[in-house]
Amino acid sequence: MQPNQPNLTLVASVVMAVCAVEVLRAQDLAPRAYIIAPVHSNAVTLTWGFYDGSIELNALPISATGTYNVSTFSYYHSFSFFGRSANVLASLPYAVGNFQGTAPGAEKQLYRSGLLDSVYRFSVNLKGGSAMPVQKFMKWKQKTLLGASLKVVAPTGQYDPTKLINWGSNRWAFKPELGLSRRWGQWVVDTYGAAWFYTTNPEFFSNNPFSPGTNTRSQSPIVVFEGHLSHGQLRSWVSLDGNFWYGGRTSLNGVENRNTLLANSRVGATGSVPVSKHESLKFSYSYGAIVRYGGNFHNVSVAWQYSWLA
Repeated sequence: MQPNQPNLTLVASVVMAVCAVEVLRAQDLAPRAYIIAPVHSNAVTLTWGFYDGSIELNALPISATGTYNVSTFSYYHSFSFFGRSANVLASLPYAVGNFQGTAPGAEKQLYRSGLLDSVYRFSVNLKGGSAMPVQKFMKWKQKTLLGASLKVVAPTGQYDPTKLINWGSNRWAFKPELGLSRRWGQWVVDTYGAAWFYTTNPEFFSNNPFSPGTNTRSQSPIVVFEGHLSHGQLRSWVSLDGNFWYGGRTSLNGVENRNTLLANSRVGATGSVPVSKHESLKFSYSYGAIVRYGGNFHNVSVAWQYSWLA
């Protein structure tokens, strides 16, 4: 028996919803990402993030919403890379969420719990900050820093090709980035320019009653610009954050959907407060300032960090 038209329409809406959630997770706001640390610095961070909002679908008679929580464990380590300050970061997130899609004559609610794709980042300072031991670092004063990084998202998350909503994306993602950080007293301005590149998902919503064959899904690159204005010291500071990204049209089995072009922006604020010699807390909030297509989510995050020198 073939599914009725409202159900098919709802399937299309959920496809758009899950794509929007994937993009939202990729467009995080990260102030002070290129400020250097002494060599052999280490930190573990536990982050809890809450997301709530809707999916914008270009005036289609469809609504989709989502509410989910993401808990992330991260490890950071700094070192010398040919005399320059460098660091690596690895993150493993776990998410729990509820999603709802509504089309004329049909409604569907879904619950998902599982691992998201793991994230790895390598960053190196190109100008303004050599690799320094803590004694030298305490006397150093930041002026202009220029850095580069590569973020890799590995397809290690929970994924079932017969289902539409998955925490894993079943593809690799790469984000090369250049970052500039400039300090004037207690004021710091950060600007980043980057691009996301994606491999193809070879099994997207396949081998099920709606789609008995195998589908492939690809996505064009996304260009990202990000800026931050912060005030404070190394561990105690507040910042205003914003970004803009463009691109990311998706294609199903080689056929591009031109309605999936992203031209969105998020703004927010972040604050960091030390609570002991080794511990600090970070709070952040962001929302969709411009949402022409995709997820219009509010996000609140709280992070606890423990840092030490080896």
